[in-house]
Amino acid sequence: MKKFEMVFIPAPGMGHLASTVEMANVLVTRDPRLSVTVLAMKLPYDLKVAECIDSLSMSFTGKSIQFIVLPEPSLPEESKKDFIVLVESYKAYVREAVANLVGSETSLDSPQLAGFVIDMFCTTMIDVANEFGVPCYVFYTCSASFLAFSVHLRELYDQNDSNEVVEQLLNSDTEFITLPNFANPIPSKLIPSLFSNKDKAIWFHNHIKRFRSEIKGILVNTFMEMEFHAMESISSNGRVFPPLYFVGPILHLKNTGVAGSSEAENYEEILQWLDGKPPSSVVLVCFGTMVSFDEDQVVEIANALEESGVGFIWSLRQPPPKGKFEAPRNYTDIKDVLPEGFLDRTADIGRVIGWTSQVELLAHPSIGGFVSHCGWNSIIESVWHGVPMATWPMHAEQQFNAFEMVKELELAVEITLEYRITFGEGKPRLVSAEEIKNGIRTLMGEESNEIRKKVKAKSEESRKSVKEGGSSFISLGKFIDNVLANSPGGGS
Repeated sequence: MKKFEMVFIPAPGMGHLASTVEMANVLVTRDPRLSVTVLAMKLPYDLKVAECIDSLSMSFTGKSIQFIVLPEPSLPEESKKDFIVLVESYKAYVREAVANLVGSETSLDSPQLAGFVIDMFCTTMIDVANEFGVPCYVFYTCSASFLAFSVHLRELYDQNDSNEVVEQLLNSDTEFITLPNFANPIPSKLIPSLFSNKDKAIWFHNHIKRFRSEIKGILVNTFMEMEFHAMESISSNGRVFPPLYFVGPILHLKNTGVAGSSEAENYEEILQWLDGKPPSSVVLVCFGTMVSFDEDQVVEIANALEESGVGFIWSLRQPPPKGKFEAPRNYTDIKDVLPEGFLDRTADIGRVIGWTSQVELLAHPSIGGFVSHCGWNSIIESVWHGVPMATWPMHAEQQFNAFEMVKELELAVEITLEYRITFGEGKPRLVSAEEIKNGIRTLMGEESNEIRKKVKAKSEESRKSVKEGGSSFISLGKFIDNVLANSPGGGS
């Protein structure tokens, strides 16, 4: 049996890394002809990424997946914070690693290099794939709706002066924008802020431009039953675009290999505490690996949880030192930041913890709601486990995701849609205890019964989609056929 090797290049960020590696795992599990080499880049300002790489590599020992951790480029301190410069600086190391990989194919039994699968923000690596004469594919870690929006915006830039497009997005008179992939007009303030920065917008649009002209196919971490409208939008009007493969949900369902696992506090005790709670009675409050709050906002969250009377688990992390661009860490003593007496007064209904394995807690039957930052990985984890969300987006495209979940799909309730953290550019607004409390009570009360039913139905659809005969199962098969047909030498 002829064998084929794929090179996976994830972006050096927690949300991108774990899901990309799980995509590789799904691929090699599906077809024994395929093996994967993951070329891992580190983030200089986030040591947890290095831990994640080490843990993931160990968790896949014995499978047809190998990890190569690329050397860290020698860059000035300021350049290390520039994601664009950082990824570009890894190009030479990717070239060298692939050359060594190809050079090790010494026998007829050795797998043949069949192509690259790159992260959506690593399109510079297309150049390396071209040098080795193999096709390049993208693993898209955001929603299909955001991809459709990005394609639409790129076309606006092609057809109009870029300054006019930016001005339209920033124009306070333009309260709502009509998009072909949404039934409802979206408030312009929910459009990611990078699109109003000309340099960043050009960088982003160049990714989409390369998707259209140089990519053989795009794997999207979603499923047809959830975002069929987005696929229709991208394929409409005779648009020439690479094949889309909706192959999700791609989920890393265990904390093995996820950065932060070494910091998990009293994890077994938390699970035992949950075991004693009624089904769907506890809300999980968790905002991902990169979000932390100042003390004023922490107090508002604490007051909201206490006043709501709802059972809760709250993952609370300490902000990095002022001026430092680092990932949050666990508090040495969590009492220092909470209102006096809060832990004693809420001892029967809640737990405040540091880092936690979010996806495993969502799987517990006592979790009945999820206050989330609306990262796409968190959304599909929530849908998979049938847990409705209350939206509190933070940055990137999360406001866009929150709008899709609340207004378009009606799978979530709203705490806020427009909250935004802009790193290094001042404090965000304070979300009041009243807003948070009302959102939690709506989420956990009878008002959300219809949403809860919809989420449960969508959960069943998500699980069916990845089983044999399901939409994502079929789509992944088509992707494999594409890879083998386009690999040098063919797939016979």
